[in-house]
Amino acid sequence: MSEKTYPMTLEEKDQLEKELEELKLVRRPEVIERIKIARSYGDLSENSEYEAAKDEQAFVEGQISSIETKIRYAEIVDSDAVAKNEVAIGKTVIVREVGTADEDSYSIVGAAGADVFAGKISNESPIAQALIGKKTGDKVTIESPAGSYEVEIIKVTKTK
Repeated sequence: MSEKTYPMTLEEKDQLEKELEELKLVRRPEVIERIKIARSYGDLSENSEYEAAKDEQAFVEGQISSIETKIRYAEIVDSDAVAKNEVAIGKTVIVREVGTADEDSYSIVGAAGADVFAGKISNESPIAQALIGKKTGDKVTIESPAGSYEVEIIKVTKTK
């Protein structure tokens, strides 16, 4: 059985590598030091500092493992290989809901780089799934938990 691939731009992969370096070279040693200090307090059975440090260590190690997997199975997507007006990973799309003047802007990224608050949506999200492969001027129906709605693609640009 083949492993899941993680589509992403080269910039997203670079960002993951920086995050991994930070976790391994800064966070991991900090947590190890906290564990050493907490151990010095004696009885570990009632040592909340020790328990908290061990929990944080498990969290950091889980993050490291997850990021290493994403980097190992990264599938770099070249948005330049796609038509300029076609929605794809590495592109920013401006859409307008049909019947309104409201415009929304989304940057399509791989799942590893998603950040809804920054306007970066995963290629696996319902909105991105509906938009990927469509072009400027196309009308697209987006299925959401709140129901479906139709948008028109106003503009597609390469994400900076």
